[in-house]
Amino acid sequence: MSVDSDLDTAALDATVATLRESAPAWEALPLSEKIAMLDRLRPRILAESEEMVAAIQRAKGIDPSTTWGAEDWLSMQWAFLQGVNSLLLTLRRIEKGQAPLALDRAYSRPDGQTVVKVFPSTTVDKLLLSGYSAEVWMQPGVTPAQAVDSAASAYRGRGFSEAGVWLVLGAGNLGSITTFDILHVLYTEGSVAVVKMNPVNDYLSPFFARIFQEFVDAGWLSFVHGGASLGSYLAYHDGIDAVHMTGHASTHDAIVWGRGEEGEARKKAGTPLLTKPMTSELGGVSPLIVVPGEWSDADVQYQAEHIVTSKLNNSGHNCIGTQVLVLPESWDLADTLLDRVREVIRSLPPRRNYYPRADEIVAAAVEGHESAEEFEASCVIVPDLDATKAESLIVDEVFAGALGVVRLPGDDVATYLRNAVDFANDVLPGNLGATIVVSPETEKQHAAAVDR
Repeated sequence: MSVDSDLDTAALDATVATLRESAPAWEALPLSEKIAMLDRLRPRILAESEEMVAAIQRAKGIDPSTTWGAEDWLSMQWAFLQGVNSLLLTLRRIEKGQAPLALDRAYSRPDGQTVVKVFPSTTVDKLLLSGYSAEVWMQPGVTPAQAVDSAASAYRGRGFSEAGVWLVLGAGNLGSITTFDILHVLYTEGSVAVVKMNPVNDYLSPFFARIFQEFVDAGWLSFVHGGASLGSYLAYHDGIDAVHMTGHASTHDAIVWGRGEEGEARKKAGTPLLTKPMTSELGGVSPLIVVPGEWSDADVQYQAEHIVTSKLNNSGHNCIGTQVLVLPESWDLADTLLDRVREVIRSLPPRRNYYPRADEIVAAAVEGHESAEEFEASCVIVPDLDATKAESLIVDEVFAGALGVVRLPGDDVATYLRNAVDFANDVLPGNLGATIVVSPETEKQHAAAVDR
């Protein structure tokens, strides 16, 4: 690995050395003190909230008086606080001698796979997100009893097996993702972390440094700033035990396998340059699959707003944002729903693509599509993608306000769903997320097909 001559490697070496020296003290810190430090994050988050959100809105070019103004209060401040509160809920249960997870939160699906209900956990959760729930589906072979028994096992006498020093390569789109990664390394892995802020949102560094000041002062957390060469130097550093990144698959591959033809050859041969543990949240092309059914006009309106939100939240700069809308070819409401999506987008105030090269990438993705429809809310719709062709919107993550529409055949719900799932699994790259929109009546009538 070559080293950039402009890189201050001595300073980076010193940062890693401090973390390594301090790591055992963090792992050994009593649970009560870890809880107290976590609890003290909450007033610090609140104290920074107004200025932090204002800084985000300036960076993204958002007028705080428009409907876009609320986004980052939710995706940054509320999400950050929710992450802290969720950890506190679990750790306080353990501190009181209680199980972190009640046995009735885990159950078996008809096929035997274990499912754990994780949200809502509190009355506040139920009030704030009424009607929403979340589950974790365990790997096949794990029983409900094993899932409950293994929950937070590091804090229940089993310890952290490989605590050490992690490198976190922060996300550039949503600052809260970086905070989640920090909390995960500290509290779930029992490790300390050096965090390389993404240049896109490096302006958040002063806020994060103040919020996490106790952890920084103790030598358990450090923030560094720079580009790809700095991240690469730390990833291969002998003092770094593991790496986590949030970003594009090409960045991951450059780190793990190397660049160019040699990198491709290593990937094909399964011989990585980076041999230490690495976890990654990578993007892809996320579908939103609409299942045909009897919908009211209110249903059409609600789901149109849902689709637009899943596309244009954060200007579409979300790795899990909808990129391909999958519609049933023979559904009589397909055109109505798509027209309503257009109406919703037209009703929104203008906003810009703030992510680097986003406009250029969108232009390349829709090139050659005469049917492409442009909207002031930094969105382009291509309403007639061919599912059988390797078109850019189907095979490349665009990471901006571009939405492709694919229509798939199927004379009945079960056949259509098989076609849609095959398309999502076998054609669209990545597996980070997918959305299925189905009415309760249709789900009830075709329960086996929807479950499958």
